[in-house]
Amino acid sequence: MAMSEAEVDEMQRKIDEGIHLAQERLIERARHNHTTLVVAQGDRIVEVTADELISQQKNRIRLPQ
Repeated sequence: MAMSEAEVDEMQRKIDEGIHLAQERLIERARHNHTTLVVAQGDRIVEVTADELISQQKNRIRLPQ
């Protein structure tokens, strides 16, 4: 049975929330363990501390969805 558009939207929302939660937990674990994270920034791959990443996220303007 095919899913309705509303069901697809709800599933996508849950997937997005799960990814966001996993990212938050990964950053917090890196912060706790004093380790770095490797992330893509534009066309570069860089190594940053969790604190640097949190600071960058706070400075980013979030647009309403």
